[in-house]
Amino acid sequence: MKVLICDATAPAALEAMSAAGIEVVNKPDVTPDELMEMLPDYHGMVVRSRTKVRAPLIDVATNLKVIVRGGVGLDNIDVEYAQSKGITVLNTPAASTDSVAELTVGYVFALARRIPQMTASMKAGKWEKKAFKGSELAGKTLGLVGAGRIGRAVAHRASALGMTAIAYDPYVQAAEGIEMVTLDEVFSQADYISLHVPNTPETRNIIDAKAIAKIKDGVRIINCGRGGTVDEDALYDAILAGKVAGAALDVYAEEPNKGHKLYSLDRVIGSPHVGAATGEAQGRVGAEVAEKIIGFFRDK
Repeated sequence: MKVLICDATAPAALEAMSAAGIEVVNKPDVTPDELMEMLPDYHGMVVRSRTKVRAPLIDVATNLKVIVRGGVGLDNIDVEYAQSKGITVLNTPAASTDSVAELTVGYVFALARRIPQMTASMKAGKWEKKAFKGSELAGKTLGLVGAGRIGRAVAHRASALGMTAIAYDPYVQAAEGIEMVTLDEVFSQADYISLHVPNTPETRNIIDAKAIAKIKDGVRIINCGRGGTVDEDALYDAILAGKVAGAALDVYAEEPNKGHKLYSLDRVIGSPHVGAATGEAQGRVGAEVAEKIIGFFRDK
């Protein structure tokens, strides 16, 4: 069996697949045009968030049996179409949980104390002690949109800081340490709102201008989940108007995100979709990718 590695994958995972008798071709910088030419020769492919697997690519992949997404979200894959062609689609949902949860909590701290802005001020040779009065996290309410693995991991960490966690998730009835509430209650009660949902028709722009009108004045918004779940133009307007006190973004409606007007605002901080980009998470993702590829072809 022949597997194409389309995005960066831990070397140990490549070695494990090769040791299992799978022919592994590592092309982590493969372009969309190259994929169209190469993929018909392969039985499996491994992707991260960079590679898009849409219907035209699936149509030419006449020998493809399995797609493994290293990570959680499957929005870069036309899953139902692939399945209609007899292609199995797998992901690694647990491997990056801790890394994404830790980045989220890091952003909560950074927003509360404006750490990046203070650093920039110091690097500019300033001593603006009176300009950076922060706020404590103890006693504040963290509102989660999504209470899956990562949302629950964020809530667990937040509880150690003395925060109260509430969450909206129509697919979760109860979660330890979290009060399940309606979406409107998250908007009206939360001091911090953190999104941990996929980008689906149900969640697309779940925070838009109408939602922002319902939120508590001075809220801070964090999105380390999926781009497209926050209306970025509406968020820009809300920060400019002072309705939203700050935002931290790791994911965007369009990636790579270069020069969005949000980053003209001092109250916005962010990163280039690095939630799972830790050595530990990458190792776990790679191990799970290898396990799923090996298991799939062994069972066949």
